[in-house]
Amino acid sequence: MGILNRYVLAELTKVFAFALGVLTVTVIMILVVKELIHQGIPIKLIGWLVPYFLPEALCVAIPVTLLLATTSVYSRMSGYNEIVALKSVGISPLVVIVPTLIVGFLLSLLTVWLNDVAYWWGRAGARRVILEAVEEIAYGMLRTERRYTSPRFVINVKRLEGRTLVHPTVSLQAQGQTPAITIEAEQARLEADHRANLLRLTLVNGTIEIEGRGRVLFAEHEQEIPLSEASWAGQAGTNPAWMPLRRFASEIAKQQEAIEQHKERLAATAALDLLAGEFDRLTSPEWHHRLAQLALMQQHLCRLRLEPYRRWSAGFSCLCFVWVGAPMAVWRRNRDFLTSFFLCFLPILIVYYPLLAYGIDGAKNGTIPPISVWSGNLLLAVWGAWLLRKVLRH
Repeated sequence: MGILNRYVLAELTKVFAFALGVLTVTVIMILVVKELIHQGIPIKLIGWLVPYFLPEALCVAIPVTLLLATTSVYSRMSGYNEIVALKSVGISPLVVIVPTLIVGFLLSLLTVWLNDVAYWWGRAGARRVILEAVEEIAYGMLRTERRYTSPRFVINVKRLEGRTLVHPTVSLQAQGQTPAITIEAEQARLEADHRANLLRLTLVNGTIEIEGRGRVLFAEHEQEIPLSEASWAGQAGTNPAWMPLRRFASEIAKQQEAIEQHKERLAATAALDLLAGEFDRLTSPEWHHRLAQLALMQQHLCRLRLEPYRRWSAGFSCLCFVWVGAPMAVWRRNRDFLTSFFLCFLPILIVYYPLLAYGIDGAKNGTIPPISVWSGNLLLAVWGAWLLRKVLRH
């Protein structure tokens, strides 16, 4: 049995390693191009971003390449009647399938870990690289498109002369009680201060128009913007998806406590208003704002509860893919492994991933429990069990 196990694992490793390398490079290129288009990052920063994209690329590549390697090995073995030969001497096909299932289980654990690392380390690292280069990114966008946009502001320029912005128009969005601001100037310069985490915009000879408050002339004006608001890369830092798994238990407890405290304050305020006969306050904008805050807090709690389930279910897709791929390839008895691969992968693409997406969206909104993200895995497990039963019986 040891010889059979070593033989299967050796064949599986050869195909898996080659396919994993090719697909990982492809996924990294896709991720890099996406950032190039979305963030406008300079080409020279690609080398700094690649290590941070590697865990995310492996999370995508490992399940698919493992399915490809599994169908390749078992299609060849079955096509050359090696499985029939084993049955003829009383050896169950399960003997040669179990090693691959063990590999699938171990790779599932690895993928869960990589999924965790991809968010709290990979995405955070890529975000840091982009924020550190925000000045250069802004100048690059202004030079090519005469426009730079971020969540906080928009800059339009007539042209650039070196590092000088000629006739810039800066539009700052309203934020809380701060009104929208439009600044027009003859010239301006951008400078990032990484120690203070600020992007400084120095403008010369222009006007500041504050919405609803009038217009002010200036000879020189300095506008400071936090780096986290100077690029779209800074917007996801508080997303639960960026947290490591070890923090979720404590964060969920904190969020539950915060929600209970908020509900108690709402109940106390409502009781005082009712006792005082100020019924109109329960329909005031301030009251609706407090209710909206509660809804946002509950939505954040739903996302905190979802994320561990999502990472574990996505990681264990490796085992589920093997569980389906191995018996499918053996059952077909055809050396054409691509047919077996697509017979497995197309249903996965059409059913598994939409079920996963549906579970994630529903759990984020709180309409369905977070454990529903495992529904696709469960479906693959049932399908694989049915295929394995056919292999063992015939």
